[in-house]
Amino acid sequence: MAKEIISTDKISKIYRMGSEVIEALKSITISINKGEYVAFMGPSGSGKSTLMNIVGCLDTPTDGSYVLNGKDVSNMTENELAEIRNKEIGFVFQTFNLLPRSSSLENVALPLIYAGISKYEREEIAMQTLVNVGLGDRAKHKPNELSGGQRQRVAIARALVNNPSIILADEPTGNLDTKTSYEIMDLFDQLHRKGNTIIMVTHEDDIAHYAHRIVRLRDGLVETDLKNENITNPQLQKAQLEKTKASY
Repeated sequence: MAKEIISTDKISKIYRMGSEVIEALKSITISINKGEYVAFMGPSGSGKSTLMNIVGCLDTPTDGSYVLNGKDVSNMTENELAEIRNKEIGFVFQTFNLLPRSSSLENVALPLIYAGISKYEREEIAMQTLVNVGLGDRAKHKPNELSGGQRQRVAIARALVNNPSIILADEPTGNLDTKTSYEIMDLFDQLHRKGNTIIMVTHEDDIAHYAHRIVRLRDGLVETDLKNENITNPQLQKAQLEKTKASY
């Protein structure tokens, strides 16, 4: 039986800006099992970013409950949420969010500092994680010495280093060219096949179709929540791109 890792029950989020009241989410109930690969999709203002922030413990719902890996996180304090984020969630952002003066190894090891792991052990774990994403030879390079795709791989390694329950990717290919986007989506595909739970947030239909399940939001509501019957194969896309280039 599949283990439920995320469960929201009628969560809503209301923002008050002066006299204006904005309902960003309206009674959202979803569940995600361990090992699923899910895309949250929708246009700007649909509520997908708010839902991502709540699922990622960056924010709390106004109403309703959210249980993450068996823990009710709905009413936790900021310090408690920070601890949950560091243990349970690996974040991958569109803008990479790497420390510019730190090496790849130091960037990847950063979450382990907060986990209280010794320097020697941190470096060992971080190095192995970089090797796992194909960047073992770039451990000493700073972000400005790396390509966009390599920087995103470092960000993915940093997300993986604590062995989190969930990898949460926010527009992970937004700053990348087509070929590099295929490579990054291929890496996510490999991570999913190894058993990682991946939640991807995107407004792009073609990116959402790499996921195995697509939750579409509109006006703060779940419009559809369906299994993806036409999963895009990034390896096939890469091969087709190389074939097209070779024919010119």
